[in-house]
Amino acid sequence: MKGNEFEGKVIGITRPAERVDEAVEIVKQHGGIALVAPTLELQVSNTQSLLDLCEMAGELDWLILTSPTGIISIFKHCKDLKDRLNPNCQIAVIGPRTGKFLEDYGIKADMVAKDYTAEGLLEIFKGLKLNNKKIGLPRTIAARDMLPDGLKKMGANVIAAEAYRSGLPENKDKVQALITSIINKKIDAVTFTSTLTVQNLFKMVNYDKKEELLKVLRNGEVIVAAIGPVTAQSLTEHCIPVLIPEQYTVKAMLEILMIKFKELEINRR
Repeated sequence: MKGNEFEGKVIGITRPAERVDEAVEIVKQHGGIALVAPTLELQVSNTQSLLDLCEMAGELDWLILTSPTGIISIFKHCKDLKDRLNPNCQIAVIGPRTGKFLEDYGIKADMVAKDYTAEGLLEIFKGLKLNNKKIGLPRTIAARDMLPDGLKKMGANVIAAEAYRSGLPENKDKVQALITSIINKKIDAVTFTSTLTVQNLFKMVNYDKKEELLKVLRNGEVIVAAIGPVTAQSLTEHCIPVLIPEQYTVKAMLEILMIKFKELEINRR
């Protein structure tokens, strides 16, 4: 569906560069301008832990994939993964987008978390017998420990592997431009899709501008939206009001922004 809900609006997008296309397209379809400023940079990694996971693919009872980047990395560095996997190995993914991405490699997920979070993945494992089950978990080392810790508490043997690195962008110019736009209120909203996108923004703001940035965001002069409650927590810790969609997707996050702009327009009449 196309409309003019974002007409005349500038929407900041802080997702990694590889993942901005969907958000940019939605903003443009609805008449807005997407200000892309990735606060997070992803780099696939050929780590020893990933190679070890590849070697023991035939022993796995479960493989959990939490992002398209993790899928890209494991298939890049373990090209014959599909053949190596234990024929009885089941695969769980964090959401339908990751599941669809996996299908491009000729593998269909057995389980898909409805709540696109670590908590959602843990929920689908409740009631399953995981005692001594070997679970492969390729991901970024910067990810929260909730998922592996939760699986271990269920009795699983979790083999975590660093599939990619999440860090600050090498070129910070776009982020500095975003910060300036927020402070000068030249932007209408800014969106965040992970805890790291929030944390990195505040790591990159110059000390003398941090309070100005926080003041604008706290006052709601620039609207803030987060993809889900985990990301939102990183904002509320700074006393920043934040919109959270019921479904934790980019589309739902932008739709809740559209609703907010419509409400503001009605209130101004």
